[in-house]
Amino acid sequence: MNRKEQVLPEIRFPEFENEDKWEITTIGQMGTFYYGKSAPKWSLSKDAPTLCVRYGELYTKFGTIIKEVYSRTNIDPKTLRFSKGGEILVPRVGEDPFAFSNCSYLPFANIAIGEMISVYETEQDSIFYAYYFNTLSSQFAKVVEGQNVKNLYYVNLEPIKIGKPNSIKEQKKIASCLSSLDEVINAETEKLEFLREHKKGLLQQLFPKEGETQPKYRFPEFKNEGDWQETTLDAIADYANGKAHEKEISKTGKYKVVNSKFISTEGKVVKFSDSVNLETKIGDTLMVLSDIPNGKALAKCFYVDKDDTYTVNQRICKITTTGINNVFLFYQLNRNKYFLRFDDGAKQTNLRKDDVLNCPILKPTNPKEQVKIANTLVSANDLIIEQKQKIDSLQTHKKGLLQQLFPNINEVAV
Repeated sequence: MNRKEQVLPEIRFPEFENEDKWEITTIGQMGTFYYGKSAPKWSLSKDAPTLCVRYGELYTKFGTIIKEVYSRTNIDPKTLRFSKGGEILVPRVGEDPFAFSNCSYLPFANIAIGEMISVYETEQDSIFYAYYFNTLSSQFAKVVEGQNVKNLYYVNLEPIKIGKPNSIKEQKKIASCLSSLDEVINAETEKLEFLREHKKGLLQQLFPKEGETQPKYRFPEFKNEGDWQETTLDAIADYANGKAHEKEISKTGKYKVVNSKFISTEGKVVKFSDSVNLETKIGDTLMVLSDIPNGKALAKCFYVDKDDTYTVNQRICKITTTGINNVFLFYQLNRNKYFLRFDDGAKQTNLRKDDVLNCPILKPTNPKEQVKIANTLVSANDLIIEQKQKIDSLQTHKKGLLQQLFPNINEVAV
């Protein structure tokens, strides 16, 4: 009789330390798959009668445990396939092979499942295995098929090796630990959204509406200051265009290259260079000049917070203030509606120097009011940054737990 392969996770809860090692089995041996059925985009409507899950939502809307189903379809229910409750949903189509492990546990029955989703049923703890699948990005990526649009067929998932704790109690304990951590992350994420909405509200109240010359809210000490002064960017700032760095990129470069991707990802995606083709200093505003139709990057701004750190790429401009508070101007320029009107929704938008410099600007005549508004917005933004860091720390903790609680079995069974 062949001895079964066994494995241990890096850490184990104390009450299970004397339990047997986990049995090494395969996804196919642990449960069964089926495919969802078509609920195309054209069939969706908020008034449609049937709740459904579509594969794209596994990437964009759902965590490991689905808390709410958002989409509805008017497709004839007889042609759909419905959940029983307790299944794991695996995306079948995507572009990034390492994203197919964005699997979700669906606790609800009678939800229509879209055709680009593989549905997995197991008699084991499904929440435990949903988290386990989240750790298998490398294994899933090895078995995808296709070039640009990639497919992950469940017949290719079935041979992947996984571990099985013999005790359902241990499975549930791990699932409970991770789901509790997710609840904390979700609560902190809701707080982040509240802080973002608060900042958005401040921007709406501290700056005049279009066609008006006074803001909705004014600090008490400035209520009698009168209308804000109308001017243009050309009158209060200097302009310079960034320059190409494509041939001067270096992984060990001293300077961060500020391009559209850097600004649109708030510095998360960054390239480096040892060349400074356009120098920046603290207080400069760097703005995206070019974007696709209806893009989210056009006129998005980055505030330079350090000297001798950044260099400006082409299709980015540098604004240096000469007659206005630099932070106050940054918040007024960022995604300003004046610039967004250049986007016709049909072709690439490219802002020219004159377009930028002709931007209308409103400013309080009292510099102290500019400073008060700037400081208020900076404080609101600091709270957002602090909250993001808190969430990042929790996500890092979760990533470490996933690596420690689930054994890494790299081979695919033959």
